Amino acid sequence: MGFSEEEWTAIRLSIEVAALAVAVSLPFGILVAYVLARGRFYGKAVLSAIVALPLILPPVVTGYLLLMTFGRKGLFGGFLESIGIVLSFRWTGAAVAAAVMGFPLLVQAIQLSMEAIDKRLESAAGTLGANRFMVFLTVTLPLSLPGIIAGVVTSFARALGEFGATITFVSAIPGETQTLASAIHSLLQDPDGEPMALRLTFFSVAISFAAILLAGSVSRFAARRLGAAS
Repeated sequence: MGFSEEEWTAIRLSIEVAALAVAVSLPFGILVAYVLARGRFYGKAVLSAIVALPLILPPVVTGYLLLMTFGRKGLFGGFLESIGIVLSFRWTGAAVAAAVMGFPLLVQAIQLSMEAIDKRLESAAGTLGANRFMVFLTVTLPLSLPGIIAGVVTSFARALGEFGATITFVSAIPGETQTLASAIHSLLQDPDGEPMALRLTFFSVAISFAAILLAGSVSRFAARRLGAAS
């Protein structure tokens, strides 16, 4: 099953987009998950709802909102373009769309992991003189590692298969923004494209399945190591 140059380009671009999306969203995901897991403040339910919104909204709506916000004529598009950053119809814009769509999965996995941590461990570190940031850095973050790994892998797999928001925000330009999902969609519009669409579909299923297995294995390994160390 040999892939054509066009198919390899879509595969490579999808992996690059998904990797950038996860890399950019991970620090924000950890921060938001920590705030939701440990914070007590008015509006927490609203913040939680906003984070989960991309899971509920039609992806096309999310893509359109991104276009209105970061498009060249969008709310921040003009400013971003003035400093040399153009997201619409660029592969970096596809990464933004993928990051937004995978963000709820990333936050949920990390938040659940943080909520499962025994708070007495954090309190003990505090009584030994560690400030709040050091407690987070030396206790909360390491013990959240299984959830962080699970969140990274699931959001990567989600980003890899992203379609609706991406095609609305950056279209499907071959070699620039045409990822696996949009390439499969384009091939299915061609009567002769079904065999190639089928190959890419099998590849997408295989890589997503491998990612889920990897997430489970690494999370279990990290949980065992952390359990042994505690």
